[in-house]
Amino acid sequence: MAASTPHDQAHDPIHDLSHVTPRDQAEILAQALPYIRKYHGKTLVIKYGGNAMTDEALKQDFAEDVVLLKLVGLNPIVVHGGGPQIDEALSRLGKKGTFIQGMRVTDAETMGVVEWVLAGEVQQEIVGLINAAGGKAVGLTGRDGGMIRAHKLRMPDRDDPKKEHDIGHVGEITSIDPSVVQALQDDQFIPVISPIGFGESNESYNINADLVAAKLATVLKAEKLLLLTNTPGVLDKNGKLLTNLSAREIDELFADGTISGGMLPKISGALDAAKSGVNAVHIIDGRVPHALLLEILTDPPYGTKIRSH
Repeated sequence: MAASTPHDQAHDPIHDLSHVTPRDQAEILAQALPYIRKYHGKTLVIKYGGNAMTDEALKQDFAEDVVLLKLVGLNPIVVHGGGPQIDEALSRLGKKGTFIQGMRVTDAETMGVVEWVLAGEVQQEIVGLINAAGGKAVGLTGRDGGMIRAHKLRMPDRDDPKKEHDIGHVGEITSIDPSVVQALQDDQFIPVISPIGFGESNESYNINADLVAAKLATVLKAEKLLLLTNTPGVLDKNGKLLTNLSAREIDELFADGTISGGMLPKISGALDAAKSGVNAVHIIDGRVPHALLLEILTDPPYGTKIRSH
């Protein structure tokens, strides 16, 4: 007797498609064909974070989406965050995370925690989920293959640019060498990257995962950069979703304050990628089941697309 799978389709109400006729199922699959053809062999860089990383059902959906994209001939690369997991680990050690201007202050002890949470717990869970869904994932940090070189981030004060904040082991990317990623994806593996870089003296740096994803997408000349968030995308001042924006329109939304707070680093990295040759950047809602497949292989827009021109 065959062993039942964790997602035994017949008894799983979320995956039960018995109400959809076989004809309709075939029609849905056929509609993905133009997108599969268009993106076959192309590289997608996916920033994985937010609820999609903490909700069990969404984690499973994400892993299945990444494996399906790989099997139909696309080249997904995952860059992950892990803020909530780092905070939880720090609190277990009796440390409280402190932030200056939205950036985590990372002393030597905190950096040690960041490394074992991101490159240990979080990365290995993602690798395990993708492998369990039928893929072949490989975990990397910026040290592997000398991929992400960094130097200490100098952060000027918002109100007094002459003043600088020392936020410890937080890095700014000096350069990215993507050769290890290219070797893996050419060999049918799915790279899963923790946003940790290294400096001239082999010191470790914690780097914003959105910025790592954006820079990697630029260096690889990726077809798409997809950022999973806990919002539907970029919203206007009335809370309405803006589905299609040019780089120039994004600049205007920065200028009038529509884009602010936690969206700033996300969008500024996305904007740099769009201006530097990545064909399209998508900010999508990771709280939606199978958000990746919906954005890449179907017609309606499911988030905000930022065009390069």
